[in-house]
Amino acid sequence: MNTMQASRLVAAREIRVKLRDKTFLFSTLFFLLIAAAATILPPLLSGGPDSVAVTEQAAGPLREAGLEVRTVPDDRAAEQAVRDGDVDAAVVAGPTVLAMDEAPEDVVSALSTQPPVRLLDPDAVNPVVAFLVPFVFAFVFFVTSQTFGAQIAQSIIEEKQTRIVEILVAAVPVRALLIGKMVAGTLLALGQIALVALVAVAGMAFTGDTGLLHLLAPAIGWFLPFFLLGFVLIASMWAAAGALVNRLEDIGGVSTPVQLAVMLPFFAVIFLNDNATAMRVLSYLPFSAPTAMPLRLFTGDAAAWEPVLSLILLLATAAGFLLAGARVYEGALLRTNGRTSIRTAWRTRETLG
Repeated sequence: MNTMQASRLVAAREIRVKLRDKTFLFSTLFFLLIAAAATILPPLLSGGPDSVAVTEQAAGPLREAGLEVRTVPDDRAAEQAVRDGDVDAAVVAGPTVLAMDEAPEDVVSALSTQPPVRLLDPDAVNPVVAFLVPFVFAFVFFVTSQTFGAQIAQSIIEEKQTRIVEILVAAVPVRALLIGKMVAGTLLALGQIALVALVAVAGMAFTGDTGLLHLLAPAIGWFLPFFLLGFVLIASMWAAAGALVNRLEDIGGVSTPVQLAVMLPFFAVIFLNDNATAMRVLSYLPFSAPTAMPLRLFTGDAAAWEPVLSLILLLATAAGFLLAGARVYEGALLRTNGRTSIRTAWRTRETLG
């Protein structure tokens, strides 16, 4: 069995185990429910257009305004429809708008003569959307990289703690173990994100909010390769951290740098998303680029060449961390006499090499 075959075998095993894990299944379902609720509930809770009773002669402007118009034979029937609760409002001779206890703003606006409006920044992003999009990008990358990265480390520690790793190493190359775990974690993370994105897109299509989908499409398209490389970068650090200890309770002592590498960019993107200079810098730093650059593409602040350059820098950094993490992993995996330092693991790999 060569390294590639062994890696596929390890990856398949890791995926099968995870797909039977109730915690993983429930967390995926939880994310899907959040995506569905975030895209479907706001339009539903906001309610539909006002319904209004009116004679056929005066129905034209109300239909053009997108209101739900119910034609009635005369003003008395229109008033009665309001009293019976069949419609929200009615328009009678005058014209006069009738309602039970609250002025129907949509009806009043449809009947009013509005002055011409000239937008100085017609492409400006809605302030609520401008806040939510960076939060969602950062949150997805933060939660996914932390969750699946920690699971890779946990799997490595459990194999060391139970000494199963000695049997595995006798059957497959050490590098194949790492490759298989990395491939499995990456595929599971991408699969979970793809399901969440699919539910969100379906929710926006269901509610007819295609405008936001059109704005998000380029950012989402770039987010996927940035997420993939960013996840490999973080996961390689988690794998190295897991190989350095022998007990699950010791993982906190070696995972702090990994957690800071994810948390600090997360909060930086959240709190500095309206600072153009800070976002430009963050979009080129490897640990923050997976969220900062797609956000700049969403707001239109990035030139066409910038995501390409940022992706190349992220690729080079991810490759470097992957090689370094693999070296530490190979040097520390079979050391079961307590916590191993990075320096010792690195030198052990040199001796083995």
